[in-house]
Amino acid sequence: MKIIDEHLINGVIEEARKSPRLRMNYNFHQSLDDKCHRFLNALEIGTEIPIHHHVTKDETFILLKGRVRVNTYDDNGEVIQTVVLSHDEGRIGVDIPKNTWHTVECLEPNSVIFEVKEGPFVTHEKDGILERKNG
Repeated sequence: MKIIDEHLINGVIEEARKSPRLRMNYNFHQSLDDKCHRFLNALEIGTEIPIHHHVTKDETFILLKGRVRVNTYDDNGEVIQTVVLSHDEGRIGVDIPKNTWHTVECLEPNSVIFEVKEGPFVTHEKDGILERKNG
């Protein structure tokens, strides 16, 4: 059994701070080939998560610490919906349907979300990342 506690969360946050990408995953699944991926994703302000989608996979984010914004987009890169996840504001998670363009923006240092999505992991092909037409 793996315990999710402040010690684990703070360790992943420290790794995110050191990372050039300003984010770090801690995987609970054993292999990238596993059918279910469960992981912590520690985010620091300035990390960039491109607008992307998973054609055949739903994805769920639950906020454990901090504050993040989740946006969904249409095929032209226009925002459809935006939500700030914050315990103080009473919104702590989202479930994103498959084939929905989305991104996560870190709004507060030391933010951590728990993510769940179907495996196996597949590196995004060019059509998995949205090239915004308006910049």
